[in-house]
Amino acid sequence: MTDDHHHLLALWAATCAQHVLHLFEEAQPSDSRPRHAIELARAWTRGEITMSEARAAAGHAMAAARELSGAARHAAYAAGQAAAVAHTASHELGAAAYAIKAARAAASLGEGERTGRQECRWQRDQLPDAIRELVLDDQRRRNDVCWSVFTCEPTRLHAERLSYLASRVYRYRRHRRECINLLLEV
Repeated sequence: MTDDHHHLLALWAATCAQHVLHLFEEAQPSDSRPRHAIELARAWTRGEITMSEARAAAGHAMAAARELSGAARHAAYAAGQAAAVAHTASHELGAAAYAIKAARAAASLGEGERTGRQECRWQRDQLPDAIRELVLDDQRRRNDVCWSVFTCEPTRLHAERLSYLASRVYRYRRHRRECINLLLEV
């Protein structure tokens, strides 16, 4: 892996973590450790700080997560993982996975899976072309150890269930529009 690719991975991880950072800051508005970690991840890519400084910020962000639960905890871990990319490039998946977990945890009851898939697709849309295949391959290989959060599309069983539901509901004219809207959201 080139230094340029390593830097792009860190920037992408910081973008993923930044996307859910508000979930931490709503719960802990006076704790700036996760935000600082994301800032230092970006500073490392510009050569403004050392890897050790970014790694230290990663540890502080993860410490901010330890006393929390749910979306706030996952968002802080995402920030910590983003800063840790400076130390080890493979932490980029940790940042993305924790961001997806944060989005799922913050979702309304029954919407976690759909929200997680939307977050996964959003993250993939942010991938620079130069690292797209690298990250997607890494996601395929490590999806099982990352809580299977990188399955951005509905599972086959889920798709089959939706298809069946659509065929049943479609028969009732008054529910047709609701069914179509529901399917478009997935």
